[in-house]
Amino acid sequence: MKRIFLDANVLFTASYNPGGKASLVIELGAAGAWRLFSSGYAVAEARQNLQVKAPSALPVLKRILPQIQIVAAKGSASIPVGLVEKDQPIFQAAVTCRATHLLTGDMKHFGEWMNKPGATFGIIVQTVAQFLESL
Repeated sequence: MKRIFLDANVLFTASYNPGGKASLVIELGAAGAWRLFSSGYAVAEARQNLQVKAPSALPVLKRILPQIQIVAAKGSASIPVGLVEKDQPIFQAAVTCRATHLLTGDMKHFGEWMNKPGATFGIIVQTVAQFLESL
């Protein structure tokens, strides 16, 4: 079974646009198509960004979180060389939960590792759209 780790921007997008692709990934995961994971670090970042940019979407985030298993990153988990420091806890949490996929919209920091599991310790880093297209 696929094990999907959701980055903060995916949580933000699912909360802000409940009819969109990020929400679909969560709905399908909640229905048993795959397991969903995120981290406290990602949730805190999503919550903070929603408070600033779209506070009316905070109740949606609260509603979707019970469908996602929250994991803590192990600081000793491997990370790709060159990954910016602020995103290292995200990747480490994905490694910690043995994610098969890390879904993110952060092309700036994760772009060079998209769809390159050989460079990311077997984890397939994709956007939500890439993930859904690959099904």
